[in-house]
Amino acid sequence: RMEAEARYTYVGAAVLLLVGALLAGLLWLATAGGRGDYAHYAIHFESQALDGLQIGAEVNLRGIKIGRVVDYALSPDTINRVRVEVAIDPRVAVSSNTVAVVTRNFVTGIASIALVNREPAGEALVRNDALDPLPVIGEGQSNLDEITGRVSQVGEQVTNALASINLLLTEENRQNVMATVRSLRDLSSGLNQRLVTLDSMLGQAGSAAAKIGDAATQLADAGARVTVVAERSSQQLDQALQQTERTLRDASVAMAQVAGALDRMEQQAGRTAKRLEGSAELVEDQLGVATAELRLSMEATTRVMDRLRDPRAALLGPGPQQFGPGEAKP
Repeated sequence: RMEAEARYTYVGAAVLLLVGALLAGLLWLATAGGRGDYAHYAIHFESQALDGLQIGAEVNLRGIKIGRVVDYALSPDTINRVRVEVAIDPRVAVSSNTVAVVTRNFVTGIASIALVNREPAGEALVRNDALDPLPVIGEGQSNLDEITGRVSQVGEQVTNALASINLLLTEENRQNVMATVRSLRDLSSGLNQRLVTLDSMLGQAGSAAAKIGDAATQLADAGARVTVVAERSSQQLDQALQQTERTLRDASVAMAQVAGALDRMEQQAGRTAKRLEGSAELVEDQLGVATAELRLSMEATTRVMDRLRDPRAALLGPGPQQFGPGEAKP
């Protein structure tokens, strides 16, 4: 019996030693071992929900596990702020523009933290004692939260649109809309009638245009005929002018001949007068008669010469400004 009690004592002491060693190992892992092998950072979450995030949750970078969540606490200064402490592999470079985003598994609902390094890479993250005892990683924006926010905005817009439609579909607005529809129907009916009238007017205008085209064709033909007549008239006028020129030349020749005849007559009269000087007394009566006849002949010759000097009067007769034989100026 003494030996059995001694064995129980040894077994109890061994169990106590093992429990103590286990506690010491756990304590070392939680304190010295954990802080010695990892770099600790703080993340202040305000806009992202932390549903499903627990101590020991993974911290990932591009899908690779680089650390874990070691603690979280509510901020005493800001109600919606949650301080999360993470332990990250010291080989991972955390820069000043690195942000933290909460991601979730849609099946299990377990959340994790993903770090995103923005381009270009920033400087190494340093501690700000005024903000937190640990270096603080900035909070990013989750794609799911962004989509949810947009969906919420779309829902709000749809709600506002439905409210506006409800306001639009009041009894008074419905009556106004129906009155507008009736007015549009009457307007379309009137437009159809006017279109029929317009088609008729267009048909009449087409007929008038065809008649105008025929008239234009006839006018063109008349113009061509007038051109032909004008050309013929021009040719006839040219012939008349040529005939007139020939007549004037003939008249000039006749006037020259008459002038020569007058010169010869004057010479003959001079000779006759010389011959009759000796017998003037004997033939006075005959000389008076001859002189009278000679005067008449000279007047007739003068009239002929005057006519020949004006070919137009010779051909067409005296003008209203010319005087005939025996006429005198008033």
